[in-house]
Amino acid sequence: MRKTGVDNRISTGGIVAVYGAFFLVCILIAITGGIANSYGLASWYPALTKPWFNPPNWVFGPVWTVLYGMIAVAGARYVLSPAREKEPTLALYTAQLALNAAWSWVFFYGQAMGAAIAVIVALWFAIAGTIAFGWNKDRLASLLLIPYLAWVSYATLLNVAIWRLNG
Repeated sequence: MRKTGVDNRISTGGIVAVYGAFFLVCILIAITGGIANSYGLASWYPALTKPWFNPPNWVFGPVWTVLYGMIAVAGARYVLSPAREKEPTLALYTAQLALNAAWSWVFFYGQAMGAAIAVIVALWFAIAGTIAFGWNKDRLASLLLIPYLAWVSYATLLNVAIWRLNG
C-alpha cells in the first residue's frame, strides 16, 4: 500500500479515472436535482411559508457545490482503498446518492413535503451508515462526509418545518 491509502495495484491513470467518474456522477446528480428544483422554484416554493431559519436561496448553490465535491472525493477514496469488504460502505454510498437525487424530485417536482421527509430521513441514515461502515476503510473519506451529514440534518429540520407550516 502506498502512503496515499490507495491500493498499490491501481495505476495512476486508474486513480484519475476513478476520481473523474465520481465527479461526473456527482455533477449528474446535481444537474438532475437542479432540474427537479426548477419545477418547484418557479412558483410553488416561493409561495410557501418558511421558518425563520430558512436560508436565502443563493446559499444552496455554493453549499451544494462544495458538498458534491467532498462526496465525490469520499466515494473515490472508498473505491480506491486497499481495505477489504468495502461492499456495505459502497452500497450505502450508492443509496445516499440515489436518495439525494430522489429528494429533489419528491419535494420540488412532486411537491410532496411529507413524502420528502421520509426520503431525507432515509438519506440521513444512508450517509451516517456510509460514514460508520467506511470509517475503518478510509477515515478521511468518512470525515469528508460529516459536513454533508450536518447539512442534511439541517435540511431535514427545514423540510419538517416547511411541511408543518404549510401542511
